[in-house]
Amino acid sequence: MERAEAAPATVMQPYELSYSDLVLLSSPRRRPPPPSSSPEAELSRLDTIRGSVMEALGPGGPGLLCVRDVPEAPALRRELLPLARRLALLDPERRRRVLQVHQLGTDVPMKDPHRNVSSFARQLRYAQGVELAQSEASSNINSLDSKMDNINMNVTMEFQDKEFDHLGFVFKKLGSLMMELGLGLARICDEAIGGHELEQSLVESCSAKGRLIHYHSRAENLVLEQDERRFRSKRGIAKQKKVDEHAFCNGREPRLIPQKKTIGGEARSCGSNSTLWQQWHYDYGIFTVLTAPMFLSPARLPEPNSDLETSAASVKECPCPDGLTYLQILNPIRNNVFMVKTSPESFIIQVGEAADVLSKGKLRSTLHCVCRPPKVDNVSRETFVVFLQPAWSKTFSLSDYPMDQLLSYPEVATDSTCLAEQNRMKLIDEIQKTVPPLFSRLKDGMTFAEFSRETTKQYYGGSGLQSNRLSDLG
Repeated sequence: MERAEAAPATVMQPYELSYSDLVLLSSPRRRPPPPSSSPEAELSRLDTIRGSVMEALGPGGPGLLCVRDVPEAPALRRELLPLARRLALLDPERRRRVLQVHQLGTDVPMKDPHRNVSSFARQLRYAQGVELAQSEASSNINSLDSKMDNINMNVTMEFQDKEFDHLGFVFKKLGSLMMELGLGLARICDEAIGGHELEQSLVESCSAKGRLIHYHSRAENLVLEQDERRFRSKRGIAKQKKVDEHAFCNGREPRLIPQKKTIGGEARSCGSNSTLWQQWHYDYGIFTVLTAPMFLSPARLPEPNSDLETSAASVKECPCPDGLTYLQILNPIRNNVFMVKTSPESFIIQVGEAADVLSKGKLRSTLHCVCRPPKVDNVSRETFVVFLQPAWSKTFSLSDYPMDQLLSYPEVATDSTCLAEQNRMKLIDEIQKTVPPLFSRLKDGMTFAEFSRETTKQYYGGSGLQSNRLSDLG
């Protein structure tokens, strides 16, 4: 099938839920209404908000919403997100030491110079919030707040040797906060749906997965590829020298080592030339909680032949290009692609396929991708994501699930005479055909582990194991 041209996405600002209202709606015992409001008026207001939440996350909505005004979040975000770029561009040996100290791993092949994304991950436990509250004074969040208040993110940030001192603490602190947002939203949805399926599934899992993610700029990809070519060239020269010396010692003519044909060049570098940082996919957990992204660019142009770590040491924050997050979603009911726009200090919460199934279709999972800003080659994207999922042993039942949602996508009509509309419909049709549908990956009685494995297998091939894949990246 001929590839459809990417049609411009419609800008969408998701429904915003204030943190204070999330706490009110998710609290077992509701707080008394404010003095200016009667109990009846407050209950009516909260019912309206609950309805708006379910409308945003339900079958007719976009499958996501935003949470704003979260205490402590802005300082934590400003502290953590720039470290994604620094880690991604560090010398490999230094990066290994830093990750080891802070108990982080990576789930992408970091030796691949053509990678679009570098990701640093660890498990987060629901009890960590309590542990962190009792932790050391040196990582006290008040000192972090005061320190961050003095940083102007629009000027050059000169990182010192101790730049990673708070990495593990801030990763866990922000991750625990985001887990609580997801847990609170699960309670709100459970109350609207009936039962406690979502909350119990999250609590029974005991943990979530946090990922600090750097989306490489095209300029970074070019430097990574140049570094790889230099490394291969040096290694080839060293090998040839050994062969020549061996031949000389044995009285033979030196022979050239045949050069291996690599998959470099156009085929492998097409990832950095793509309009997407990450392909279209569904997250298969319950909720995915994301910080609003941060966009960074070098404070000065890198010197010729300079290494990436040196050029990464001084960066500046850019305004979101066009004020957008560059997270795109496809709403199959409205047959349209939307570009998400949100404030820098809010969180985005997306519905995953497990929530879709556990709610019997009352919540709708979000088909999404991350695209590159057009005509911008030196801007990277940083974000922090927490994936909330059920226990691996959780069993899925498809009884009472609306089978029309499971079996097919809506028909995409392409009889419009408008060329732009035809391109948009072709794009939507292509997206739907390249993403494996839920019914092909989920069978009645499957555990979440089996569903996860089958989903990863169909997206990426192979055994379905996730060791080197970003299968549920948002």
